[in-house]
Amino acid sequence: MRVIAVVFRFVVFGVLRLRHERLGSENVPATGGYIVVGAVHRGWMDPFLIMNALPREPRIWFLGSGPSAFSARWREWLLHRIGGMLPVWRGGVGIDQHVASARAVVAAGAVFVLIPEGGVTGPPDRLAPFRFGSALIALRTGAPILPIVIVGSAELYIGRRMATRLLELTTVAELLGPEWPAGGRLPDPGSRAELDLAHRLTDRFADILGPAVAELYPRTVDPPGRPRRLQGLTWLFLARPKAHQAGESQDGL
Repeated sequence: MRVIAVVFRFVVFGVLRLRHERLGSENVPATGGYIVVGAVHRGWMDPFLIMNALPREPRIWFLGSGPSAFSARWREWLLHRIGGMLPVWRGGVGIDQHVASARAVVAAGAVFVLIPEGGVTGPPDRLAPFRFGSALIALRTGAPILPIVIVGSAELYIGRRMATRLLELTTVAELLGPEWPAGGRLPDPGSRAELDLAHRLTDRFADILGPAVAELYPRTVDPPGRPRRLQGLTWLFLARPKAHQAGESQDGL
């Protein structure tokens, strides 16, 4: 697995010359047992940017879309060997199984990554609406939270600039502030009170990530006249929208 991960990094950052500016490494905890909450999610490179921004140990686990990631056998083979992914099959498994997975990862001293947007659609320079499932997982695990900003992955081509910034480590109690329940006692799982708290926590995620995305995004913007060779990289691990299938630019492949 390590050899494949090294080869993958060499191809992406060496051969294809995708550039990744990593900021905020001083905010990474000395040990694992925490969750990462990230935005914006605009492409298949985002998990790999998160992996590249964090230490190689402890291991990092992701919740990801099963239909997108496992749509081809070669993608499934590669993902299993580069990093840990727990697939989400919408309309099937409920939140309880994902909470159990997150608890197991955190208890083992590893890192569990949550991306509240849930999909890759949205503007490249600001947040798309967050789903509250990530907040429920954060509430029920009670693990420390490391926010991360990811920008520049919406369109990939040779030499593309991307950036990540790790923000200060925080907790659910710190994020909710006065809205944190008295005595730290959380509402019963599945209750209306818990859902209300999850929605408020989701808003707090957006409050801290949104301005950081807007601040970091300009560092990744290339001039309009810059060559964009091999734009087909954008869809390497994603289903290509019909509009792009019908109208690929001459630089793309």
